[in-house]
Amino acid sequence: MIKPDIVSILKNKIQKITVNDSANILVGPINLPVNLEGETVNFKWYSWLNITDKELLKGDSEDMTEALISRLSSFNLAEGQQSSVLVYGDFEGSEEALIRMHSICHTGDIFGSKRCDCGFQLHQSMKMIVDNGSGALFYLANHEGRGIGLFSKAMAYILQEEGYDTVEANLELGFSDDVRSYSDAISVLQHLRQKPVTLITNNPKKLEALKAAGMNAVKRAPLWGDVSIFNEKYLRTKVARSGHLEVVKDTNLVEGRLA
Repeated sequence: MIKPDIVSILKNKIQKITVNDSANILVGPINLPVNLEGETVNFKWYSWLNITDKELLKGDSEDMTEALISRLSSFNLAEGQQSSVLVYGDFEGSEEALIRMHSICHTGDIFGSKRCDCGFQLHQSMKMIVDNGSGALFYLANHEGRGIGLFSKAMAYILQEEGYDTVEANLELGFSDDVRSYSDAISVLQHLRQKPVTLITNNPKKLEALKAAGMNAVKRAPLWGDVSIFNEKYLRTKVARSGHLEVVKDTNLVEGRLA
């Protein structure tokens, strides 16, 4: 039996975002003080879970919250990690907001791997958002290895050590170069903010893909750095085969609408 006070505490922090035949259950905001380059910065943190169980989604906020709590232990959520978003400032109302759609990178974000630039991009984009005054960093848990998963990424790394580039390794394992989906993240973004956003990315294709999927993004802010002998080939492949734009030294520069 779920205690009424538990439901009462949580129901105002749980929202339903309907997406076609499913819904994203958004939990938050949660105060999250973050150590960013030695300074404590206060963010608001949300996480979301995609649900297709229509029985679970019935009823009002209180009914849904109680049903969700009662079923949590049956979801085994630790095996299928959930995405989240880190929000800074007046994200809903500010005229200028930066966002980063950051694909999880276990090796780069956690271990600080120099094989890629993901860890650098994660922390630098957080700093850019704070310097801008408002923004959001979406941390996308199902994007590991451009969507192929951590175990497959490990096998791709083995192929890369034998001379294959990033794209070739994914293709040889039977995947497309990039199988990431942004639909759930876009539904959460649209729930949190209606005004335009500027996307932090070096990949104009990502901006166009997100715009085509309904995201109100009209500009991009480049993010390039942490180049080393360990990731030179990886970065060259991004430019030569994946369409990324190379080396803009001023990371505060914002480019206008792309053709």
